Amino acid sequence: MAQQSTAHQASVTKPGADNGGSDRRALYLKLFSGEMFKGFQHNAIARDLIMKRTLKNGKSLQFIYTGRTSAEYHTPGNSILGNSDGAPPVAEKTVTVDELLISSAFLYELDEVLAHYDLRSEISRKIGYALAEKYDRLAFRAITRGARAASPITKSNFVEPGGTQIRVGSSTNDSDAYGATNLVNAFYDAAAALDEKGVSSDGRVGVLNARQYYELIQQVGENGLVNRDAQGTSRQKGNGIVEIAGIKIYKSMNIPFLGKYGTAYGGTTGVTDPGRTGSFVSVTPEDASGAQTGIKNDYGTNTELGAKSCGLIFQKEAAGVVEAIGPQVQVTKGDVSVIYQGDVILGRLACGADYVNPAAAVELYVGASAPSAF
Repeated sequence: MAQQSTAHQASVTKPGADNGGSDRRALYLKLFSGEMFKGFQHNAIARDLIMKRTLKNGKSLQFIYTGRTSAEYHTPGNSILGNSDGAPPVAEKTVTVDELLISSAFLYELDEVLAHYDLRSEISRKIGYALAEKYDRLAFRAITRGARAASPITKSNFVEPGGTQIRVGSSTNDSDAYGATNLVNAFYDAAAALDEKGVSSDGRVGVLNARQYYELIQQVGENGLVNRDAQGTSRQKGNGIVEIAGIKIYKSMNIPFLGKYGTAYGGTTGVTDPGRTGSFVSVTPEDASGAQTGIKNDYGTNTELGAKSCGLIFQKEAAGVVEAIGPQVQVTKGDVSVIYQGDVILGRLACGADYVNPAAAVELYVGASAPSAF
């Protein structure tokens, strides 16, 4: 009698197979003879740059937005009974938790015993990268949407500022997005716009494509426009050390950039594909509107994001993220491990993001006209 069934067969990860071949032990060695090359690691940065709330016993959370009120001189003898217009006006922004986001792998126990490196921690690390990448992409899409939106305050006679879109350069070529002088001018323009809209200077950041960042620090790093306190490797890391006009600059492969995530090669960008870049460097954004399975907020479609967005500048109030389940790793055990002779390593996250205060969001773009709202 058979002791196992193929009715619910797990898809086995084969860490010992050479390029996915049939021999599961091809790469296993009797002695460890070298280092394992790790893939490019994307850093999750959005979580610390926007408002984050933890959600319990509910499916959504409201962020309250308060508009302005007025002041006047008191007339002796008059009673003070409050503003007759009911100011300040108040609006709310509701952010809903999307469905559970997961990344997993099945690790066969014998493969783990034979492997000459720590399979479990390595696979867990890559699962964490996958979740972090998705987290950042959705958060940055929410900020992009906010930069194209009007204020949530709609009360008559109380006009509040909305999002800002700033053109980088003056031609219609995508290469304008990489011009250091163009970027510096855009940063100062964005800083002025945020000041004019009454946005706090605390927590202002900019997120650029990696090639933009390196172009920027090469060209203007020594002329006083960029913080001179950033030296050596700190300047290269792109983790908020360098700043322009009080705006800390980060680099990320997860912002919408000229219709791609990462880098847009060819066309009028002036950037040539260096070759062998992998399948995740120049990726077309997926449709992530509320109509997609698992998504409860609207992060827009690929068409709505467009092909001209080339950077984000924002203050922490621009967007909010709610987390019902923070990033976690779970591993099967007990009877499940006995039946399958291995473990499922699962990373999970339940969160949702959306823009909150559009006035605190700035989108950089190239071309003759700004991308449309969505």
